[in-house]
Amino acid sequence: MTRWIIFIIIYILLTLYAFQAIKTVTKQSWLHYLFLGLAVIVVGNFIIQFTVSSEGRVLSPAKSYALGFLLSFMSINLVLLPILLGEDIIRGFYGLYDKFIAKNEVLHVPSRRKFISQIGLGLAAIPFASLLYGMVKGKYNFRVLNYTLHFEDLPDAFDGYKLTQISDIHSGSFDNKEKIEYAIDLINEQQSDIILFTGDMVNNKASEMLPWKETFGRLKSKDGKYSVLGNHDYGDYVDWNSAAEKKKNLQDLKDIQKEIGFDLLLNEHRYLEKDGDKIAIVGVENWGKGGFKKAGDLKKASSQISSNDFKILMTHDPSHWDAEVVNDDYHYHLTLSGHTHGMQFGIEIPGWIKWSPAKWRYNQWAGIYEALGQYINVNRGFGFLAYPGRVGIWPEITVIELKKGSKEA
Repeated sequence: MTRWIIFIIIYILLTLYAFQAIKTVTKQSWLHYLFLGLAVIVVGNFIIQFTVSSEGRVLSPAKSYALGFLLSFMSINLVLLPILLGEDIIRGFYGLYDKFIAKNEVLHVPSRRKFISQIGLGLAAIPFASLLYGMVKGKYNFRVLNYTLHFEDLPDAFDGYKLTQISDIHSGSFDNKEKIEYAIDLINEQQSDIILFTGDMVNNKASEMLPWKETFGRLKSKDGKYSVLGNHDYGDYVDWNSAAEKKKNLQDLKDIQKEIGFDLLLNEHRYLEKDGDKIAIVGVENWGKGGFKKAGDLKKASSQISSNDFKILMTHDPSHWDAEVVNDDYHYHLTLSGHTHGMQFGIEIPGWIKWSPAKWRYNQWAGIYEALGQYINVNRGFGFLAYPGRVGIWPEITVIELKKGSKEA
């Protein structure tokens, strides 16, 4: 209760302070009432949604949208805060100067300047509109990202081999079947040799995937579909009635993946063979730094393959790469991960800038990275979670072509 009271007090103070900019720019009372009305509706919906119990600790769609609208509205207040505060400090200095230096009898503080408030509102409109766009359009703005990676020791038969990676489906967040159908068609259009899914099929429960089984069952590739589990797939964010119920949920998810056509790798490997050559697909269970589940067993997964094999490793959390993979004697040529979502928010202009708050948490958070002659690709994710949108970091379908030889050649 104390946290709610503190939150409401801060929200009211920030909203009323930002309201000063609205009053300065326009004298039309209906706009004043509109702003204050939106403030009440947004916070009221947020309080209602977050005081209602839910099946899991991961946000339901209703809670996600309540959070999204709150973030959008608060972005106005937070952008206006430093601008208005800066002007108020200057106004205060002018008033003190007139009173104590110029020796005016009455303390006179200059009025707010209209153009300052106009600038503030103009700047505040950028994140506000961006966050709303991310909720309406951005979350389904699927992008195909193509990479070509060169390896001196790639088996000859796999020169030009093409794989598609998807990650972090989070089916419990979906609310537009047409957009998901479009994304599945987009994946199939790549005509890759293999499809690899790197975990987080659901948010909380296996049942979230049931309405989407047929849709994802349409995924096609020449050499099959392989998958691993992510941290959300184990049901760890639900308060189950019993251990048996939780175990059944995980088994249900495994069964669903099989029905869709995925070969789920649980600390194990598969060989892909072509014209007498082979490469190893290695899949580990979730392994993440901090409080995330560490069920992944790299040694077990690779126990039946040779250190000389060409290896593609699937591991959901990219923190696993630095912690155990990149310095392993087995030399994993290509690691595929997801998990970060790129925070679903950032700025990316190819060849110029790539930034997201995710970089403060993960050394590898989006795209291709190289170390010790090994690569990792961190997929930005197919779905979305918590904030029901994406801004600047769009949902990703990764296509990687393997080429024999050096990049310079």
